[in-house]
Amino acid sequence: MKKILGILALLIVVCAFTSISNPTFLKPTNIEQLLHRTSLFGIISLGAAFVIITSGIDLSIGSVIGLTGAVLPMLLVKYDWSVFSALGLVGLIAIGIGFTHGLLITKLKLQPFVVTLCGLLIYRGLARYVTEDRNQRFGAGYESLKWFVKTKIDIGLPVSIPVPVFIFLGLAALSWILLNRMVWGRHLLALGRNEQAARFSGIATDRLVIMAYVICACLAGLGGIMFALDQNTVQPSAHGNFYELYAIAAAVLGGCSLRGGEGSIVGVAIGAALMRVLYNSINLLGIRSELEFAIIGIVILGGVITDELVKRFAASQRLKAARKA
Repeated sequence: MKKILGILALLIVVCAFTSISNPTFLKPTNIEQLLHRTSLFGIISLGAAFVIITSGIDLSIGSVIGLTGAVLPMLLVKYDWSVFSALGLVGLIAIGIGFTHGLLITKLKLQPFVVTLCGLLIYRGLARYVTEDRNQRFGAGYESLKWFVKTKIDIGLPVSIPVPVFIFLGLAALSWILLNRMVWGRHLLALGRNEQAARFSGIATDRLVIMAYVICACLAGLGGIMFALDQNTVQPSAHGNFYELYAIAAAVLGGCSLRGGEGSIVGVAIGAALMRVLYNSINLLGIRSELEFAIIGIVILGGVITDELVKRFAASQRLKAARKA
């Protein structure tokens, strides 16, 4: 809870500073765009959180976004597949990727870093190969799909709420229930804290790890579809590049420890919002865009350092309490 309050306070400070420096920040169009982009990045951040809770990492999120985002319009436009069939195949691709990651990590005992780093390269290469490295477009006739990304709903507020916000909130609520109100979530947290102890307790650790990577890949696939529909034109070599950085940063800032065993869905949502507000602030305050990744790197590093210092302080306090007892 302290981590959530801390990141929320930081988000409020950044918003206040930016709005004072540039009133454009508070314009309805800018707020709507922030909500829209936060939701898209929040979806992939939820998947990253589940993997990080297991003490794993997924560096292939951006490439999965690139692959699914490029394949969908290619199937619909070039090969004239039905929407249902195209979405089904893209979904199977995402599930297959997550399942493969999980098997390689649990059965062959490969490091998640190595497995997903190889995936980052493989899926990006496949996206470029199957599309012949040509830009893919949806064109006209797919308004039913674009509705889920482009539409804004007026609920009587000064700003309209983009549909992706509702999708993200629904997925976040479901993720919160899985993690905090179901046995599966408690087992996942126990696995992240101590995998060997969890296994000796009778928890099916391999199954949990595989499921976490499947969830991550599926949400990355959903993100790939939504980003593609949002942009309409997909460049296979660039679509989703470095998006794993945003997802990991949002999860870490939101309270997910890279050591595993800790995580907050509410925190992840706030972390995703902070990352997008930071990006928006860079643009509005006239800071050179080249510094975007530098700022992201500093934020991630700061989150990791803070996490380590908090853990050390908590450990020292417990030790003092034990000695007094």
